[in-house]
Amino acid sequence: MVCGTVSVKELAEKMNLSNLTPDIDLSERKIEFYDVNRPALQLTGFFDHFDSSRVQIVGYVEQEYLDTLSEEVVKERFEKLMSYNFPCIVFSRSYQPAEYILSLCAQQKIPCLVSQKTTSDLSSEMIRWLKVRLAPCISIHGVLVDVYGEGVLIMGDSGVGKSEAALELVKRGHRLVTDDVVEIRKVSDETLIGTAPEVTKNFIELRGIGIINIKNLFGFESVKDTQQIDMVIKLEEWNKEKEYDRLGLQDHYTDFLGNKVICHEIPIRPGRNLAIIVECAAVNNRAKKMGHNAATELFQRVNANIGKS
Repeated sequence: MVCGTVSVKELAEKMNLSNLTPDIDLSERKIEFYDVNRPALQLTGFFDHFDSSRVQIVGYVEQEYLDTLSEEVVKERFEKLMSYNFPCIVFSRSYQPAEYILSLCAQQKIPCLVSQKTTSDLSSEMIRWLKVRLAPCISIHGVLVDVYGEGVLIMGDSGVGKSEAALELVKRGHRLVTDDVVEIRKVSDETLIGTAPEVTKNFIELRGIGIINIKNLFGFESVKDTQQIDMVIKLEEWNKEKEYDRLGLQDHYTDFLGNKVICHEIPIRPGRNLAIIVECAAVNNRAKKMGHNAATELFQRVNANIGKS
């Protein structure tokens, strides 16, 4: 499991932040925690329990407070603040810090950035993006497709037909997220997000043909960057000795990073249209979320008929 880091350069590019300290290499400054901190108490001189590992955001309230202080006091507070090695400091609402603040940032090698956004918008957007990027992550072998808005993770042994099923789904109007390698991030206790490694993004491997670029062949509407994983379909060769679920009264799950995801085992036999099966599974999963369970409905009808006889 990998959590990783994000460079301040990536953050600045994503959040459209202006860099007021161009001499500092933003790619060398790393962010390890998704939460941010507003150093309001620190600017009053209280540094107990100061979380210096987070990105520091100076918002409207902090800016108004600084304007009430003398230059000497502001220098003193910022000298203390800058003695902590946090990743960067960001001023919201296009606030332009004084030259001596920029000098302190340059001395301590702490990037100083400015955003046009309001403090609340900047904080929430930054936390949301960092939470995804810094979430616990694993890589698995499989194919992830967006089918009717449901993120379907297709798994199975090599050569079982995962990529072929994904290609047929794309031809039927659905969208490919990734083939072969799926990077899964746990962004909350209920949500798993799947993405493609940058190297293999938009590509599918078809045995006998080779590598094809889905976006080039089928257009921009055929691919997607990220997708929540809503269900797993495990493809396997038909085993006549194995008893497969024929009713679906009881849900089965698989576990990724401590999160449980609905899982269906689909046996493969000649003549079975995998794309249609995956589509039906996706729609049925949506129906269950909306309170419509076909298996339960049939079970209730059967019991009702038995009660009448």
